[in-house]
Amino acid sequence: MNPPFASVLVANRGEIACRIFRTAKRLGMRTIAVYSDADATALHVRSADVAVRLGPASASESYLRADAILEAARATGAAAIHPGYGFLSENAAFAQAVIDAGLIWIGPTPAAIRAMGLKDEAKRIAEEAGVPVLPGYRGADQSEKRLAKEAKAIGFPVLVKAVAGGGGRGIREVRAPEELADAVASAKREALAAFGDDRVLIEKLVERPRHIEVQVFGDAHGGLVHLFERDCSLQRRRQKVIEEAPAPGMTEEVRAAMTDAAVAVARAVGYRNAGTVEFIVDGTGPLRPDGFWFLEMNTRLQVEHPVTEEITGLDLVEWQFEVAAGRPLPLAQDEITMSGWAIEARVCAEDPSENFRPSVGRITRFEEDTFGRWDAGFEAGDVVPSAYDSLLGKHIVHAESRAAAAWHLAVALGRLHVDGVTTNAAFLQRCLMSARFAEGDHHVGWIAEEIDTLADRAAGRRRAAAVLGARLAALPRGADPWAATDGWRSAAPPRRVAILEEGGVAVETPLAPAVGLVLEWMDPDEAQATFDETPFRAAFVEQGAATKVLIAGETYVFGPPGFGLDGAGGEAGDDVKAPLPGRIAAVSATPGQSVQKGAPLAILEAMKMEHVLKAPRDGVIALVAAEVGAQVKEGAVLVRLEPAP
Repeated sequence: MNPPFASVLVANRGEIACRIFRTAKRLGMRTIAVYSDADATALHVRSADVAVRLGPASASESYLRADAILEAARATGAAAIHPGYGFLSENAAFAQAVIDAGLIWIGPTPAAIRAMGLKDEAKRIAEEAGVPVLPGYRGADQSEKRLAKEAKAIGFPVLVKAVAGGGGRGIREVRAPEELADAVASAKREALAAFGDDRVLIEKLVERPRHIEVQVFGDAHGGLVHLFERDCSLQRRRQKVIEEAPAPGMTEEVRAAMTDAAVAVARAVGYRNAGTVEFIVDGTGPLRPDGFWFLEMNTRLQVEHPVTEEITGLDLVEWQFEVAAGRPLPLAQDEITMSGWAIEARVCAEDPSENFRPSVGRITRFEEDTFGRWDAGFEAGDVVPSAYDSLLGKHIVHAESRAAAAWHLAVALGRLHVDGVTTNAAFLQRCLMSARFAEGDHHVGWIAEEIDTLADRAAGRRRAAAVLGARLAALPRGADPWAATDGWRSAAPPRRVAILEEGGVAVETPLAPAVGLVLEWMDPDEAQATFDETPFRAAFVEQGAATKVLIAGETYVFGPPGFGLDGAGGEAGDDVKAPLPGRIAAVSATPGQSVQKGAPLAILEAMKMEHVLKAPRDGVIALVAAEVGAQVKEGAVLVRLEPAP
C-alpha cells in the first residue's frame, strides 16, 4: 500500500515526536522535526530527516508559534502536520490554519476541537447525548461570591476545574468553604498561564474516584469505533503516572455501557481521527453501569495510547495517518479484539523524595531494560531542559495477565540506570509492587494517601547500602588499618562494617551479604539483585572518595563520614533559593513579616508545574527579591530570613 502522504511534520518534541516518526518511516514517509534552541540537539531532531528551528527555548516563542510551524512546513514541503499532544494539539485555530494553508491536519475537525475543548460545553453536549454528567456549576459568572454560592449548593467536597483545562492542570480539590478562595485563585492562575483562559467550573467531588477512559476513532465516511478502555487511576496531582488496559474489575456489562457512552459523545460532534472520552468512576465498590460520569474528551492522541496498541495489536498513529488521508477506518468494530494486559509507566526526571521536584541537566548515563517497549525522548548525552515537562519516556509491558505485566514492568524499572538527573523509576516500581495496586484497590487519591511510603528514599538507600556492602566485602582491603572505615574497635569483638554517609544520613553497612540479599555479579561494577523482595540491577561508579550506586533511576552517593558536608545537617539556612529555572507566579512574603517553618513564601512555575517555596525555619523576612512574573535562574535567592528578635 502506498503511504498516506509523502511527508509529515510533527509540531511537537520529545518522545511523542520520536514515536510518530517511527511509524512514518515504516510507512515510507519523509519526516520533518521542529525545535527550539533548548532542543537543538534533541533526540527527536536527530530522529527526523529534516529539522527546522522555531525560536528560543520558551514554548510561547517556539512550539506555540503557529506561524513559525506553518512556515517550516512550507519551507520543507511538508504534506501534513501531526500535532502530537500538548502545545497546539487541541488548538482549533491552529488546526484551521493548517487546513487553510492547504496542508493535511492529522487530527479531528476544528469544530470538534472547539466543541470538546471547553469543559462546560463538552458536558452540555454529553448531557444532550444521554451520557451521565456530574452535578456542578458551569456558568459565565466567575465572581468569588457566585462561585462560593454554587459550591455550597453542590455540597463540599468539590473540584475547581479550569474550563479550558487538560493534562491535570488547573484542578484543585476543595473540602471546606474556607479553602475555596485560595483554590480558585490558584486554579485560575495556572489555567491562565497554561491555556490563556482563567475561567473555572465547579463540580461535585467523587470520593475514591477511578479514572477510566475509552479510545475512540472516527473517519470521514461515518465510521466510528471504540478500541476498549484504559484505567488511568494512578495519578499524582491529577497527572497520570501509571496506565493500563483493560481496566481492573471491568465486566462486559459495564464495558458495553461505557463504550456506548463514549461513542455517543463522539458521534454527537461528528468526530474524526483519534480521541479519548474520559469518565470519572465510583471506586467505592465493584464497577457498575450506573457508576460512571462523563469527565471530558481529549481531541488528540493520548500519552497512554501504547497500552491500547499493545492489547489490540494496532498502530494508532498509522490509523491517524490513514484517516487524515481520507481513507476509511482499517477495521470495523466487530473486527477489533484485545488480548492480554498492558501497563505503562511514565518515567520522569523528578525527585519523589523532594516533593517530585523536577530534575534538569545533562544525562550522563541512560540504560533501560530491553524487556517490553520503551518509548523515549532522551538518550545518554541529552540535556533535560527546564522549559518543558519532565517526561523522559514510557516503559510499556504486555503480558498474558495483569499480575505478570506488573511484575515484568517492576523488574524493568528496577534495571533502569540513569545518571546526571534523578528519575521517579523507583517510585513507580514501589507503586507497581504495592498490595493495593495488586488488588486493584487503588484510586485517583491513593498515591496522596500513601505518599510517605511510596516516595521514601530510605528504602532505596537500604538496597544500595546492602549491595555496596557486599561489593566492599569482595574487594581487596587496603594495607593502612588507620584509613579503614570498617568499624574496627580495640578490645572488642570483631565487627566488620563500613561506616558511610549518604545524603547527609549515616549508614552502617555490614561488609558481608545482607540477610535476604540475593546477588549475582555481572562484572565488578554491576550486579543483579533482589532485596526486600524487590528486584533490581545496581551499577557502581567510583567518584573520588565516594561511590555512586545507581538503582532504578536513582543515584545514591556513599562516602566516608562527613563526606559532602555542606551544612545540611545543621541549622536550616537563611536563603530560600529557586530550585530550578522558572517564573515567579506569586509572592506572599513581605519584609519584616514573622514566619514559621513551612510557611509558603512564593510560588515558582517551572516545567509545567507550580512549586510552593516554604520557609526553611522560623524567622523574620529580611529580604524579598522575588517579583511576580520575573524569570529566575536556578539558585537565585528569592527570600532571605533573619532570626526573630
